[in-house]
Amino acid sequence: MSFHPVPETHTGTTFAQRAAARLAVAAARPLLLLSPARLGRFLRLVARGARPAGHDRTYRARQAVTTVSAVCGGREGCLPRSVATALLCRARGEWPTWCVGVRAAPPFGAHAWVEAEGLLVGEELPESYFRVLISVGSRTEERSRP
Repeated sequence: MSFHPVPETHTGTTFAQRAAARLAVAAARPLLLLSPARLGRFLRLVARGARPAGHDRTYRARQAVTTVSAVCGGREGCLPRSVATALLCRARGEWPTWCVGVRAAPPFGAHAWVEAEGLLVGEELPESYFRVLISVGSRTEERSRP
């Protein structure tokens, strides 16, 4: 028997936000077949020229994505959720920091997420919980990092 998670419901998500989120989820789907290195290069290309995304707007984008997609809303949906959230932000001219990494403490586990304003978005974990392996931020954000 397979388990099909129910998408999150967010009453504050408008029809237009849900439609844009569906497009972002559909655009993210074929990107998930790329190798991590190619996915990172592609997202760097897409992020060019974008301004850094704010935490609240990125959180709302993540909510819209998890509302329209059971896969993105599920426990194992971190990669499609993070890519779709980043693409939805990019449609508004913004870019969060897209990250792929691993848990800092055992047991080993890979995870993908987005950050904005230096904070994890939608993750109820301390920032030190993950170690970043691949990170794609906006150009402005990458220049300002030490």
